[in-house]
Amino acid sequence: MSLLIDCASIHLENLKQRVDLSFCSETQLIALKTALGLSDFIADSLMKQPALLEELFNSSLFVLEERTEALKAELESNLATTIDEEQLHKVLRQFRRKHMVIIAWRELLGKASLTESFKHISFLADELISQAMNWLYEKQCTEQGTPFNREGIKQSLFIFAMGKLGGRELNFSSDIDLIFTYPEHGETQGGRRVIENQRFFVKLGQRLIAALHQVTVDGFVYRVDMRLRPFGESGPLVTSFASIEDYYQSHGREWERYAMVKARVIGEQGDYKKELEAMLRPFVYRRYIDFSAIESLRKMKAMISAEVRRKGLKDNIKLGTGGIREIEFVAQAFQLIRGGRTPELQCKGLQETLKVIAEIGALPRERVQSLLDSYHFLRRVENILQQINDQQTQTLPSSELDRTRLITVMAFKDWESFYQTLNHVMKKVHDEFNWVVGESEDEKHSDQDLCELWALDLTEQETVTLLMEKGIVENVATELSTILLSFKDDITKRPMGPRGQETMGKLLPKIVEKICRYDDSAELMRRITGLLLKIMRRTAYLELLNENDGALNQLLKLCHASPRISSQLGRHPILLDELLDPQHLYHPTELVNYKRDLRQFMLRIPEEDMEQQMEALRQFKQMQFLHIAAADIAGAIELPKVSDHLTFLSEALMDYVVQIAWTQMVEKFGLPSNVVDSDRKGFAVIGYGKMGGFELGYSSDLDVVFLHDSDIKGQTNGRRLIDNQVFYFRLGQRIIHLFSVRTNSGVLYEIDIRLRPSGDSGPLVASMQGYNNYLKNDAWTWEHQALVRSRAVFSDALLLQQFNEIRESILSLPREERVLAKEVADMRKKMRDHLNRAEKGQFDLKQSAGGMVDIEFIAQYLVLANAEKSEKALCRWSDNLRIFETCKVLNLLTESQEKSLTDAYCAIRDAAHRLTLNKQTRIVDEKRFEKERQAVIKIWQQFLA
Repeated sequence: MSLLIDCASIHLENLKQRVDLSFCSETQLIALKTALGLSDFIADSLMKQPALLEELFNSSLFVLEERTEALKAELESNLATTIDEEQLHKVLRQFRRKHMVIIAWRELLGKASLTESFKHISFLADELISQAMNWLYEKQCTEQGTPFNREGIKQSLFIFAMGKLGGRELNFSSDIDLIFTYPEHGETQGGRRVIENQRFFVKLGQRLIAALHQVTVDGFVYRVDMRLRPFGESGPLVTSFASIEDYYQSHGREWERYAMVKARVIGEQGDYKKELEAMLRPFVYRRYIDFSAIESLRKMKAMISAEVRRKGLKDNIKLGTGGIREIEFVAQAFQLIRGGRTPELQCKGLQETLKVIAEIGALPRERVQSLLDSYHFLRRVENILQQINDQQTQTLPSSELDRTRLITVMAFKDWESFYQTLNHVMKKVHDEFNWVVGESEDEKHSDQDLCELWALDLTEQETVTLLMEKGIVENVATELSTILLSFKDDITKRPMGPRGQETMGKLLPKIVEKICRYDDSAELMRRITGLLLKIMRRTAYLELLNENDGALNQLLKLCHASPRISSQLGRHPILLDELLDPQHLYHPTELVNYKRDLRQFMLRIPEEDMEQQMEALRQFKQMQFLHIAAADIAGAIELPKVSDHLTFLSEALMDYVVQIAWTQMVEKFGLPSNVVDSDRKGFAVIGYGKMGGFELGYSSDLDVVFLHDSDIKGQTNGRRLIDNQVFYFRLGQRIIHLFSVRTNSGVLYEIDIRLRPSGDSGPLVASMQGYNNYLKNDAWTWEHQALVRSRAVFSDALLLQQFNEIRESILSLPREERVLAKEVADMRKKMRDHLNRAEKGQFDLKQSAGGMVDIEFIAQYLVLANAEKSEKALCRWSDNLRIFETCKVLNLLTESQEKSLTDAYCAIRDAAHRLTLNKQTRIVDEKRFEKERQAVIKIWQQFLA
């Protein structure tokens, strides 16, 4: 007690310097000194507003009802003379402090019961909120006009008071949870300009929050929390009745049902208020007995328990085991389960609810009374703790002075006896809670899972701590924490439905647990969260991953191996279906079956719906790409086969697109006269470069040349006659369009037609004869080099034969080896000067000396220099590996040289594939492939120096 006496004496001496206390009686001085010892808040307030002292002495002269009536009238009088918002803020804060001092004085000195304090605190809050709102509303109407709906009915702001304020059981130093709404859309009238009601009420809401929440020299009125509004912090500050009803019907989650049990409407009396009070009743109270509410409450309690552990909240009488929150859960469990069938349970206050539970026999009266007694004890402790310094706390004090203050007011002789009683009370509460609500599996095993990562608003340090508890090293946990918190922040800005929220809450902990088993888990988490952000509104895909552990494992495996795949899955979520069957996933289509499978896939698409046809073609490509990449990553197929699959897929798509384009052209213009009497098309597509050489990569363009019959004089035979030349020109245009147009799934392939005769200045579709003449008479050496890696990828038999003959004849032209070597080497130097991106100490896999292009140029040189003497053997193949093999057979390369070129080409190309899958540049350290490069350079020197 000496601590209290010393504290009181210091406060009393300080007060005497501000005010003459000679008017106080002995009884009043004893009361004053006792209060000053018990509460720094009272002492500080009297120093700031000494006139409060007389109010305190007089407070016991009136019963509560008289005090509340006087409170309302006094605030109305004060606001009637308030002229601006600065003065409003001052009036509200000083008024709040005055009455909170009176409440603390009365409760700490044993002059008021807990029930009286509840009523007094809640009534004060209601009046401060509603009168401040009315004052600001009138002021804003004079500034901006009065809001009306479209039928000319005046509109006003309504407020949902949530939580303990809604139940009129507000604690002494509490936040207030509010939701703002207004009845109907419309516009203001009487202002200088017309503004929409939404804008009017958003501005009003902002001003009201500032009036209550903003800290000034006089302190604040209440900490205002608006996060319970529809869509939380990402939602509008104020919404119309229709919007708020639609939100709870379409998006309302279980915890929002729980929150709405206590929601009470503050606002103008009348039909609008009755409508709002009735509007959300069906959302909160089901017409049937709703036992699913039990599981929701269990999950919420598990999350709260996890938060208590995470934040180290020891001795917390609200959130701890057996605390106030568990009593609230018991009451609200009965409300949510039976409230729809038992209207008596649709009340706001917890004490009132518990009494109804006893009256309807849902719990025995003695058990209800035990809960009420425990509630009074814990809430009294809570109020005393907060009245010490007007701070929001529910944690038992550690300082000796504050402990003495608490046990003095609670009438305990020492801390140990109080603490023992408190633990006994909380154990009784927890026993009742377990009997009614029980413990969920989540709560029993909350140390084993990571559900709180999603459900709780953890700080970065709390997230790091949680992850480190799971065995993750600190630096990785820190990186993961940053990614997860950023992800959660992004999610709040993109509304999700209740199913999506619930599924994400289950899925994210699974993902985190699995990702932590991977090397470089932070990078994988970055890829996965990026993907989740893209699919979060497609609940079916979230459910697919949540319910199919195998699919989730495959997703993580593929995304870990390749950021390209994770990006692809994010852009095209339909591909997630392919993860369901791992056997199929890692076994791409047989090479000869791509055309067949594509035709079968396209059978489900109406032929006349070209938009769907183009989208389906792109989906087929993406699905096949995923299978090829998955098999590649798993090592199920080697590099040459990867390129074979990518090339055969592109041919199948080219074939299908040409057929579509041909059909469309014939329907419109009829057949060209050169093919009227045959089943030919007189049209060919020649693949160059990687397509021609069976070496397509994951991001390759298609280099093509379009050719038609040599003699196409004449017209088409359809309803609209056009020249055959125009027909083939438009056919080429149509093919390019079908490939290049961007749908939801992107482009099919980028088409490059610059290798056609005369390049960009040449005809889009050349005749076979013109093609031959150009190559023979006008082409550069580099165009003959390109011809080495060319082949017909779409053609009829006649054109195929003609093309092969032209190719053989051009490749077999007699050439002077020294001249050829110089032209090839000059061209290579020119390319390297313009395209090599490697800096000192780096190796460009494609363009640096000894890289892929050097190897390709060696192959092209060997063909052009020796095809004439090879009896067509060197004209047979368009891919580098078989060209080298043929050169070995012809003794143009030694076995060692052929192996060096083949090994180097495969190794460097494989690295390029891997870098593409990882969305990385083709530039590597110069020491990589040093041995392979030197072998290539040595062979280059032999033939092309």
